Amino acid sequence: MASKSKPVAAEFLVEPFVEANPGPHVDAALEAFAAEGLDVELGPFSSSTEGDVEAVAAAVAEMIRSAMSQGATAIRIQVGSDDADLSGIGSLQNALTDMVGAAERDLQTPASDWDRSQKQAAVRILHERGAFLLRGAVDDMAEIMGVSRITIYNYLNAIEG
Repeated sequence: MASKSKPVAAEFLVEPFVEANPGPHVDAALEAFAAEGLDVELGPFSSSTEGDVEAVAAAVAEMIRSAMSQGATAIRIQVGSDDADLSGIGSLQNALTDMVGAAERDLQTPASDWDRSQKQAAVRILHERGAFLLRGAVDDMAEIMGVSRITIYNYLNAIEG
């Protein structure tokens, strides 16, 4: 009696990712899933798919090989049973929240209590970790810090200047 293969969900991010021009490394990753008959849902912070564990495993292996050979610098992957709540294990959809939490730990102060110098340090930390590559991160950080978007951009310009 053949056993049915377990269904799984996979979430992944191929870097660098530029929204208007994803590049051949991202195309290669998507082609790896298509070759296994898996549909990929593209999201603002990550892409996801669901399918048989064997198909997902084969697609992930090929994605790593082909995307890295086409210029990917990093690939982040999470795989869980199809009923798993991937957000509970550090989902890429929660990347900014996770990075802010890490900055709070680094600065040993909750974001709500940051003074000006800590806000500048937090922007530097988040910039170094790629937080501002996420869509809407400037607006979200401005809200978290209680400052304007322009203030965040000024902090970023000071870092880059």
